[in-house]
Amino acid sequence: MSPLLNLFYNIYERSLLAGMKGKKVPDHIAIIMDGNRRFAGKFGKMVDYGHSRGADITEKVIEWSYEMGVKELTIYAFSTENFNRSDDETVRLFELITNKFDYMRKNERTHEREIRVRAVGDIGLLPKELQEATRRIEKATKGYRKFKLNVAIAYGGRQDIVQAVRKMADKVLINELMPEDVNENTVADHLYPMEGPSVSNVDLIIRTGGNERISNFLPWQANGNECAAYFCAPFWPEFRKIDLLRSIRIYQTRLAEQKRYERHREELFLSKMQNRCKEEERIRN
Repeated sequence: MSPLLNLFYNIYERSLLAGMKGKKVPDHIAIIMDGNRRFAGKFGKMVDYGHSRGADITEKVIEWSYEMGVKELTIYAFSTENFNRSDDETVRLFELITNKFDYMRKNERTHEREIRVRAVGDIGLLPKELQEATRRIEKATKGYRKFKLNVAIAYGGRQDIVQAVRKMADKVLINELMPEDVNENTVADHLYPMEGPSVSNVDLIIRTGGNERISNFLPWQANGNECAAYFCAPFWPEFRKIDLLRSIRIYQTRLAEQKRYERHREELFLSKMQNRCKEEERIRN
């Protein structure tokens, strides 16, 4: 980046930060990190290069999110559909995730900031080494509450709902759960991850790489909550802090619009009630 462009970038970043001041930041952000492979192809590199650069950006986004006051971050690292990729790519990607989990577990910043890391998905489908790395970091960060990092691996939203329904059905069969007791919270409690608190409702979902679709990601927590969505063109390794700030601005704008709509509805309701009272008083007189 040229010095002049860097100057404009910094000015724009400060402007976005100033615009956020005093406004609510989303509690839970979910990100579909799309574009690693296309990024590598753009530079004539192997796929591994894109995944490695993407992992570097992921570390930065975790840091930015923490600094901005976000409480929970869910990242889509590997979907169930990704198992259809070549064995060479999946093996190397699993090795990268394993190494990153071990790095985070040993990193003092993880513990200073009390970041709880959990895997979300069908962990039994993963290689033994990655399963063990997952258990290690989950155990090491289990007691932390300041910031939650959910890593969706071997995850598919529809499959998640199906397995939750099956678990509830099994409990109903053995009278451990009564059908009339099933509600939204019950379903949420049976979604991934298997242990600990459920993944909270998503306030903002981000997708990089230019595609404007959710791709079977957290349908219960995101679509059910009618969260704000931000789609941007940069590939994941190109994602910048200003892109995150822009997405939060979209969330804040949507939140303000919802509040205005709610106030308008309240005003209409009060106006109707006042008119009704006046009409009833007129009839009595």
